[in-house]
Amino acid sequence: MNQLITFEALYILDAIERRGSFSAAASELDKATSSLSYQIQKLEQDLDIIIYDRSGHKANLTDAGRLILDRGRMLLKAAEAMVNDARLLANGWEVDITIAYDSIIPIENFFTLVNKLGEVSSTRVKLQEEVLAGCWESLQQGRCDLLVCPRPETPPLDVKLEPLGSMSVTWVAANDHYVHKRSGDFNDDARSHYRIIAIADTAREQPALSVNVLEKQTRLTVSNFSSKVDALISGLGIGTLPTQVAERYVSEGKLKKIAGGQDTAIEIVVAWKRNNIGEAKSWSIRHLTRNWVLK
Repeated sequence: MNQLITFEALYILDAIERRGSFSAAASELDKATSSLSYQIQKLEQDLDIIIYDRSGHKANLTDAGRLILDRGRMLLKAAEAMVNDARLLANGWEVDITIAYDSIIPIENFFTLVNKLGEVSSTRVKLQEEVLAGCWESLQQGRCDLLVCPRPETPPLDVKLEPLGSMSVTWVAANDHYVHKRSGDFNDDARSHYRIIAIADTAREQPALSVNVLEKQTRLTVSNFSSKVDALISGLGIGTLPTQVAERYVSEGKLKKIAGGQDTAIEIVVAWKRNNIGEAKSWSIRHLTRNWVLK
């Protein structure tokens, strides 16, 4: 008949190893030393495995005993996580919550939320960068619980929106880029002569979108916002950045605003599906709507 190791036995092995002796472990577990010795000996008999080598002055784990302890600690940790997750769910808090955000919004805008949520719940938070159509696809397909992005022209019917505020984007290029030598209006015709730096749409199934990219314009497409900034600084093309981000690099002498380029205002919203609202999602929505300050 196969014998199973109980969690009690694993707790005993863990305590003995951490405390360094049977007597110290017995004190921690509020048990008699003889009781611990008996339970370990019974475990050895049940499993037909020598867990402790008792040939010296001090009992030491055998290789088999070490394996049982190491794997057992993984089970104890998993059991503790399971209980914590069950308590979260029992109290209406989600175990995990994913907040997706459009890449034009700096990730540091969500750091305060993560800290504050951690003070009231042990819900695990994932911050997920998306681009253009990938934002809404992520929400519709359930890859995220909340979405922070520019307001769409026509929101999906099963989605609720709350405005957070507005931001603007600014046309920039490297200081020595030849776009700064041009004259005249910076219209579509003027822009078409310069390579534009774009971020790839993260949509997996929906048609990809592009913003500020002209049909016949040469472009360099990168995978994320950070790479776009690097490409702009390196002089590989022109592009837009959130105004507050652009001003930071302009003040550092890494980028320069393009003369004649008009800043464009964008309304930012938080969006979520109307069904299945848990405590962590509700708390996050309240925090964002009350405390949103673009950084």
